[in-house]
Amino acid sequence: MNSFDLLTQDFVLSFKEGISLVEQADGSAVLESPGANLPLGQASKGMRAALRLLSTQGAIEKELVDLAGQHDGSAGLPKMLYYLQRFTQSGLICHTVTSNGSKLATIVPTSPIYQFRLVEPALHEPYSLSRFAYLHQNGGQFVLESPLAQAKIVLHCWQATAMLHGLATSRTLTELGKDFQDITDASISLFVSLLLGCDMVQRAGKEEPEALAQWDFHDLLFHSRSRLGRYTGPYGATYRFRDKTQPLPVVKPLMSEETISLYKPDLDTLKKDDPSFTCVLEERQSMRKQDGERPITLEQLGEFLYRTARIRALHQAEQGLYEYSSRPYPNGGACYELELYVAARACTGLSQGLYHYDPREHQLCKLAGRADAVNILLQEASYATAEQSRPQVLIILTARFHRVTWKYEAMAYALILKNVGVLYQTMYLVATAMGLAACALGGGNSDLFAAAAGTDYFAETSVGEFILGTKAGR
Repeated sequence: MNSFDLLTQDFVLSFKEGISLVEQADGSAVLESPGANLPLGQASKGMRAALRLLSTQGAIEKELVDLAGQHDGSAGLPKMLYYLQRFTQSGLICHTVTSNGSKLATIVPTSPIYQFRLVEPALHEPYSLSRFAYLHQNGGQFVLESPLAQAKIVLHCWQATAMLHGLATSRTLTELGKDFQDITDASISLFVSLLLGCDMVQRAGKEEPEALAQWDFHDLLFHSRSRLGRYTGPYGATYRFRDKTQPLPVVKPLMSEETISLYKPDLDTLKKDDPSFTCVLEERQSMRKQDGERPITLEQLGEFLYRTARIRALHQAEQGLYEYSSRPYPNGGACYELELYVAARACTGLSQGLYHYDPREHQLCKLAGRADAVNILLQEASYATAEQSRPQVLIILTARFHRVTWKYEAMAYALILKNVGVLYQTMYLVATAMGLAACALGGGNSDLFAAAAGTDYFAETSVGEFILGTKAGR
């Protein structure tokens, strides 16, 4: 056993938060956790004493083994080591680095497939913080996380945070030891080994694997936190705000009294006269160029909105807690958080300006927004199409975020973006069936939209854009 192996035995071991020991009257014990319970069978006196210590302040491995030996004799030692290994492999154990009796940092598993791994750091090798690692405050503590890791590291003192600052540029263990002389060299070595073991620190200058090099930090973080696997927090339809606030209504209240009723097509006629579904699928394409002389009509716009986004029916949910609606496109959890706004530049029968679509009454509400902001939105939409033409109509998709976040946790924004894609496809197919030019845009300015429509950026703003008009050259 080398010196580093000896150092690793100085970790303070403890159960993760939320794990509790339940001792039965018959002498058996069960570890209860939010995910699952682990029955331990008939636990000896020494085992129960060690488990209680793990459930409270924690202890180093030697203290736990000695405790088991005091009560159970030499026969209790291998059993204690076996269970410690089993708990660690099951992601139930936290490892804490201490220095001079004070906590420095704790690694906490966040994935059911987490495996505790230590990498021995070289004394004179420079190390630097991964570009995917991020530090944030949570529950009054600084927490270091990364989408590369299946664990998080809780920092207990300013020295630990300061060492991360040093590692932002690269430091050797020797340099860290000189910078933090009040932290023992052994503790600095263990701290860096924790970081290396979950890929939050890497050897300075090391080239990233090709699979990682093309990931932006925010994209990989979003992917890892909105999917199961590397995240073990509350996930899905948790209704976490049920007892805190009322959900947003299924239909947004009218945004103005100046309304314009829209044309409603005869669906029975459309069912007979529309091109076939296969034909529409095969002919669908993005058309960025629109007719410069023949604008779309208000009747065409009305038919398009009716066929894509109107409310077909309203439904009350269980116990009247959450209203649902039925619309032409599917939506996760039937939240229907997406709202449609129309920035009209050239539409026969409709004056230029910004409008909100009311899907219940099938009408447009004219907004007294900033004309300059609307013009910039249209201009930026033109830039997004390589300026092939200025859009006749720009349909802006917004999200009333709290319609989704009230019900769903962790996956809420990912669900919203999926819903945007679903609505995009519906709009494409309807536009193709109607013979209109349509194109979904890859991005837009959410701050500018909020300024134009007068919405709160954090409550409702744009998440998608779609241009619509007549085909060029016809």
